[in-house]
Amino acid sequence: MAEPALDALVEALRSLPGVGEKSARRMALHLLQHDRPGAQRLALSLQAAVATVRHCVRCHTFTESELCGICADPQRDARLLCVVETPADQAAMERTGSYAGYYFVLMGRLSPLDGVGVHDIGLRELLARSCQPEVEEVIVATNFTAEGEATAHAVSEALKARDLRVTRLARGVPVGSELEYVDLGTIAHALVDRR
Repeated sequence: MAEPALDALVEALRSLPGVGEKSARRMALHLLQHDRPGAQRLALSLQAAVATVRHCVRCHTFTESELCGICADPQRDARLLCVVETPADQAAMERTGSYAGYYFVLMGRLSPLDGVGVHDIGLRELLARSCQPEVEEVIVATNFTAEGEATAHAVSEALKARDLRVTRLARGVPVGSELEYVDLGTIAHALVDRR
């Protein structure tokens, strides 16, 4: 017997990365059976986030204001602009405590097999942001996956055509890893030894 509301909840939970049918059903049943107040908080939090969170006009990360907290901080080093794939990668860089410049978040990476090209990752906005006179160096900190490397190459070539100094994180970050899951010491070392 189909239960439309339960099936809809399971399908919604399946939209999360790494969550399949069984995990989604287990989460849905847990929330309904053991934590209805938690389910209500989750629903309200999701609604509030969808209604209020938007992109920072300067760096493209998520924020509730026109500018995110980092872009609004005048103490940051305006000469440095670090390009990352996602807000999670930006957060990982921030946790190292070794970078004091600004960011640009691509909100994705090139993935031709998935139909994601240069027009889908915010490259045009990055080029506009990097042309501001105070920017002296752009640090490309995309992940060391095949897609991240392709993205880094495309970003680097576009920026070099604009006569900007472009560096890349050093290879201290393991190949095939994503910044969000790399230990902070490795990220900090890679940032210091960037080329």
